[in-house]
Amino acid sequence: MTADQFQLSCPVCKLPLMGDNKRLECTNRHSYDAAKQGYWNLLLANQKRSKDPGDNAEMVQARRRFLELNYYRQLADTVARKITTLTSSTESPRILDMGCGEGYYTQKMQQQLSDSNPQAQLAGLDISKHAVKAACRQDKNILWLVASGANIPVADHSLDLVSLLFCRLMPEELSRTIKPGGDLLIAYPGEQHLIELRELIYDQVRNSGFNPAQTLGDDFSFQDTETINYRFTLPDQQQIQQLLAMTPHGWRIGQAAKDKLAQLDSLELTLDVQLARFSRR
Repeated sequence: MTADQFQLSCPVCKLPLMGDNKRLECTNRHSYDAAKQGYWNLLLANQKRSKDPGDNAEMVQARRRFLELNYYRQLADTVARKITTLTSSTESPRILDMGCGEGYYTQKMQQQLSDSNPQAQLAGLDISKHAVKAACRQDKNILWLVASGANIPVADHSLDLVSLLFCRLMPEELSRTIKPGGDLLIAYPGEQHLIELRELIYDQVRNSGFNPAQTLGDDFSFQDTETINYRFTLPDQQQIQQLLAMTPHGWRIGQAAKDKLAQLDSLELTLDVQLARFSRR
């Protein structure tokens, strides 16, 4: 797949980007060169809230190391199967994994799509350049993009499916980019997700009460929800610390909680994730 087959648009003027796997250009002569690792950086300076937005290199590596242990493999396989099923009857579907991070879930999607629908076009997008650099090493058949979810560099109504796994919702851009009748797949933590870890860290555990339907508004209709729930055990301190470094809890944890976790020989945990599907009206 070449980049222009995915109907990429110029982040400056929104016109179509055309070219090959080395260089893209719009008719206004805004041009973009592929990074040596193989990704496209379509994030403009004025779209950044900081000099180096998104996850830093250390956070990316922590997430990569933990996910490679495959405790979340059952979740990843479930998401990949659902995406494969939803796009099976579409010829050359365009699929975007928003907030793809280091590419663990995106790669699992590609593996299943390549077997069942080899004409599918899959892209992974993240605002973190460090994450996308790491993702490039996962699979060269995926189109990797550094860009903002608030300014997705694709044509209007060009996407058949968008997945957002533990990622912030951007309703206006999702509405603009997904085709009418296209699907939006959202994964978010259930009330019991990592409850054992949260009870060790916080004096009072609060549930977010997140409801994607309230955030999305009238452009999307709810279709169904699937719950992925299972238990797994981290057998040693190293893996406990790897998980902690991957989660937002690692940024918030106090010293007393760090000391408590450091004394554990193992930790049994619950994975509880809601996988909600919406359709673009």
